Amino acid sequence: MMTSSIPTRGQVERTLAQRIQALYREKLGHRLEKVTCQFFDEKLAIILENSTTHAEQLLLGTEQGELAVKLRWQIDMAIRPQVKAMIEEIAGVSVIALLSDTAIESGFSGFLAILNGSPPVRDPASIPKIRKEKVVEIDS
Repeated sequence: MMTSSIPTRGQVERTLAQRIQALYREKLGHRLEKVTCQFFDEKLAIILENSTTHAEQLLLGTEQGELAVKLRWQIDMAIRPQVKAMIEEIAGVSVIALLSDTAIESGFSGFLAILNGSPPVRDPASIPKIRKEKVVEIDS
């Protein structure tokens, strides 16, 4: 068995983070400060730092703050299917549900993906909260 072709948890998390940064750059023309991805058993947390675009920041600085919140909601809804497809492609597991929200004033966004199973990685024991019987399953 060629285990070297199976990525590590860290490689999957880094690839996801890089692809999400590229997605925001390509679709929104916006550079995220940092993207953090972390698997927790059959869940994936994604944190985006500095996700508020220049247009949203401009609106927040005026009396159009409510419009900025609506704009962010529309952006989140438009980007969610692409993030979901990206997770499924890179992690190799289907997404049952994808939750997202943005704290527009602080510039933080987050995604929480509920997965159909733990991602197939070379080092399953490195995934926090994974149940021991799953480690044995994946290793066998």
